Amino acid sequence: MSTRFFETTPGNMAGIAAFLKNAWNKEPVIFASCAIGLTGAVLPFISPFTKYTAMLNAAVPYNYPVPVRDDGNIPDVPAHPCEAKGNNLEWLKKL
Repeated sequence: MSTRFFETTPGNMAGIAAFLKNAWNKEPVIFASCAIGLTGAVLPFISPFTKYTAMLNAAVPYNYPVPVRDDGNIPDVPAHPCEAKGNNLEWLKKL
């Protein structure tokens, strides 16, 4: 006894192809709009830009940094905005 719920066979694929062809012949506008909608829903998951978007979102702080008066006891706060402290964003320059 097979534990699979369904198997892809040439007969199943021919049936799917026949359904798609029939849908295209009867209602091409609805078929095209559904195809565009499915592409729009699937594209973010297969796009290589999704990785870089996640990396940029991780690098940008959630809260806007407020200037802090440095009294010498805060080593992780830069004294000047151009001072290079924090996450290294060299990967962004190499895109």
